[in-house]
Amino acid sequence: MKKIAILGSTGSIGTQALDVVRQRREEFSVEALTCGKNIGRFREQLLEFSPKMAAVAAEKDASILKQEFPHIDFLYGEEGIIAAAAHSDAQVVLNALMGMMGLVPTYEAIQAGKDIALANKETLVAGGSVIMKAAAEKRITLLPVDSEHSAIFQCLQGNERKELKKILLTASGGPFRGFTSEQLKQVTLSQALAHPRWVMGSKITIDSSTLMNKGLEVIEACWLFDAAPEEIQVVVHPESVIHSMVEFDDCSIIAQLGVPDMRIPIAYAFTWPHRWENSSQSVDFFQLKALHFEEPDLKTFRCLKLAFDAMAAGGSYPVVLNAANEVLVQKFLEQKIGYLDIAEGIERALERHKGVAQPGLAEILEIDRAVRKEMSAG
Repeated sequence: MKKIAILGSTGSIGTQALDVVRQRREEFSVEALTCGKNIGRFREQLLEFSPKMAAVAAEKDASILKQEFPHIDFLYGEEGIIAAAAHSDAQVVLNALMGMMGLVPTYEAIQAGKDIALANKETLVAGGSVIMKAAAEKRITLLPVDSEHSAIFQCLQGNERKELKKILLTASGGPFRGFTSEQLKQVTLSQALAHPRWVMGSKITIDSSTLMNKGLEVIEACWLFDAAPEEIQVVVHPESVIHSMVEFDDCSIIAQLGVPDMRIPIAYAFTWPHRWENSSQSVDFFQLKALHFEEPDLKTFRCLKLAFDAMAAGGSYPVVLNAANEVLVQKFLEQKIGYLDIAEGIERALERHKGVAQPGLAEILEIDRAVRKEMSAG
């Protein structure tokens, strides 16, 4: 039986992960769960899965839930998340947290010897050097959950890394594929939140529309697969059936295909190196009929270009990119800034930054805090 801890169990990835567990209850044991403020949904999960420990954001919520579930050990805040991540009985920790709050729990889970099912891009975007070094030292496995990185991981199984020529990272193109810069000036919040293929949280949906999500995935792929930015090519593929591809030195290309269903890569991360039958649908090629591919428009969707530039600059620049983006996306969600202000604000933050070549964990967190403070005040 695989023993699992899920950080962020009430979000999109967390709830789908519990769907996977539900399908094979005899194969999985849920040891720990964490959530932020969605206490109603969390209460239902606690009742169904009865973990040994749970963590919430607020102390008040922890106290109330403790009265309802006396057999569960409750904690709260960042310490609670870290305790869940390092839970002694968990073998695999699914990090489905949002943003930078996923970095420290991932690090602590690695220090505790846990394999990581990683759905939190920011962990590697901001802390890639620290996380990959810790993972190598502890000899744990980082199992990517993002559909694109899971696809690359699957394509590389049984193939030597030295034979890799290029990673072809697919992108749906988001709701504004084909738009001009002039059209993007008029984008509303409701339009940006209407993704054509995936159902996700609001922050990641905005990132997908600006192509920043793909930029973060480029940086994440560099760390996961020991690749340089120039070895990664983004391919816009609106059907979202090919989740990514890998080209080898002999010009052979291996692709991973599947319907847009996050339960497939989640299940693979949980069951690797095996594949278990699940309830997802198969691709119907006769219904699909055609697949389309386009180059990304880096001039119009500047966030993707900024992500490539930040990774090429290295060091602390991806930390700044991520922090600035998180603050600006939140401002856009609150309708305090316009859509194109996101990319413009990120570019200014990168231009102002004086890079640190090899920041440690404490430096990364401090740079992140400083950028957020500056961006919030601006």
